[in-house]
Amino acid sequence: MEDNSENKKENQIDSTPLMESIPVENEPVVEEVAPEVDNPSAVESPPDNPPVYQENKNQYLMFFLGGAVIFIVVLFLILKAFFSAPAKKSVSLTYWGLWEDSSVMNPIIKSYESANPGVTINYEKMDPGSYRDKLVARSKSGQGPDIFRFHNTWLPEISDVVAPLPPTVMSNSEFEKTFYPVAQKDLKVGNYYYGIPLEIDGLVLVYNNGLFKKAGISAAPTTWDDITNIVPKLTVKDTNGQLITSGIAMGTTSNIGDFSDIFGLLLAQNGGSLGKLNMTEASGALEIYRKFAEDPQGYWNDNMPDSITAFVQEKVAMIIVPSWDVLSIKASNPDLDFKVVPVPTVPGSAPMSISSYWVEGVSRYSKNQLEAWKFLKYLSQKDTMTKLYELETKVRPFGEPYSRVDLAPLLVSDPYVGAVIKEAPNFVSLPLVSNTFDNGLNDEIIKYIENAINSTIQGVSYSEALQTASQGVSQVFTKYGITVQ
Repeated sequence: MEDNSENKKENQIDSTPLMESIPVENEPVVEEVAPEVDNPSAVESPPDNPPVYQENKNQYLMFFLGGAVIFIVVLFLILKAFFSAPAKKSVSLTYWGLWEDSSVMNPIIKSYESANPGVTINYEKMDPGSYRDKLVARSKSGQGPDIFRFHNTWLPEISDVVAPLPPTVMSNSEFEKTFYPVAQKDLKVGNYYYGIPLEIDGLVLVYNNGLFKKAGISAAPTTWDDITNIVPKLTVKDTNGQLITSGIAMGTTSNIGDFSDIFGLLLAQNGGSLGKLNMTEASGALEIYRKFAEDPQGYWNDNMPDSITAFVQEKVAMIIVPSWDVLSIKASNPDLDFKVVPVPTVPGSAPMSISSYWVEGVSRYSKNQLEAWKFLKYLSQKDTMTKLYELETKVRPFGEPYSRVDLAPLLVSDPYVGAVIKEAPNFVSLPLVSNTFDNGLNDEIIKYIENAINSTIQGVSYSEALQTASQGVSQVFTKYGITVQ
């Protein structure tokens, strides 16, 4: 309570109040209490009519409550700022694909974007023709993608642009438990993996079931001895010795799209290697390949259509191709009665086939590498992979065979890709795969193999033809920093 300054004295007064509340006409009665002072006896008596002060007792309560509210709000804001994670920045990722249309990829991408606000993924289906060259050049100029697809044999020729898989996204042990052994060999450099495979594929044997039945053959061949025995039964020639129907497309280069892959298969199964083409194992593989087109047998020749066309037209009973060529066969002749089985093996030897599959990688020039790897980890999860396969089968007869080992049971009995799944644990990789369009490692080695095969047609011995090829392949390996094995 306030006092008039002119009434204050330095003398003490009695502690008993000097006046009681005085009624004032037309004004509310208030009670004023004199302050205590040290010397009550020295204080004058107040005037007869002191001013009356009306005190609102609720103002202190309101002031207290208001202050409390402000304190709580400020405290809340401080705690929220302290404990809340910083706002996540927006991330835009460019994804270069090769084979899948946006209609297949976009539903998967949209699901990821919904679960990860702030992340946008722009998928582009690229032209495979000059893809690898464009990928390397644009990445180095800062105009390349964050995520891109590459062939399993390409790692030596894209090492300047591909980033390692962070162990925080997928550890080495998780990778090795998830994917087939061939992916572990193809994609690991030093202590790091450099890609996540979303599929697995390789060479399979495709045979015409109708022609088999017509020739009285009831079982699919499983070894090269079986092939040797049934090819004569499946081959039909006219009276002039001209081929009408071939037993198998093998032995030439001009009309077999996958001739280098098939030679690689024979080379690997015969115990040879690309780094030792001057050895007897390599010349033996070349001899096996060529004999199907050589006289007097002549089970295949350059006058036949290309192998895929010949199979569609039922002019050849067996072809060895990657499983994706089956899509072309189905599209060209939907009613053709054919079956897909694993490639033949050497009698008494373990199963083996040549792999050819595609991998997703992240650019080392990307400013959002971690987010890119997280998205690829999402694509490799079981639920995502099965959903992707389901979307693929809506636009074609079958999707890309699963790269995950634990999904093998879902496809092992599939009429088209079951053979791939059966072969997957025993795939090996060689950089002589056709139709990767790399304009580099594969295409350069294929040219040397092509020259070797064609030179034998001109009478050059198998060993001599491969001596020349060996020198060329060695130069290619040196160019891409590959250790000869």
